[in-house]
Amino acid sequence: MADYFFDTSALVKRHVNEVGSKWVRSLLRAKSNHVFYIARITAVEVVSAITRRQHGRHLSSAQAGAIIGHFRRHLKQRYRVIELTPALLDNATLVARKHRLRAYDSVQLTVALELNRLQAQVGLPIVTLVSADQELNSAAVIEGLAVEDPNLHI
Repeated sequence: MADYFFDTSALVKRHVNEVGSKWVRSLLRAKSNHVFYIARITAVEVVSAITRRQHGRHLSSAQAGAIIGHFRRHLKQRYRVIELTPALLDNATLVARKHRLRAYDSVQLTVALELNRLQAQVGLPIVTLVSADQELNSAAVIEGLAVEDPNLHI
């Protein structure tokens, strides 16, 4: 059993066929004993990513609707959602400046770091960040997080 924090770039692979999708689906399968965390903003980003694919004509309206419905069911049942607090957002501004990350990537990294800190504080396993974003992954490694890039699992 392991604990994973998914950013949007990795979680979208659960629902859309891309490099690394097979590995992500295997990791997220319902029978695994892993714990999966996401930041609250991930829900917005996933729906946005699917909707953008629909409008880019990579998905039909029916496909996009089905994917979003499936994701919403998983959101309620499969993921532990970390709420954003003013303190987390304040820390994300520092992370953005330190690592020159995009806004939501800074929030994702800050949430993963805080989750990892809290887990370590009470003797729980470290959290592995799952992300397909190279800039985010590089910053996470600098910050001492374990990282899995689904793009490396073909």
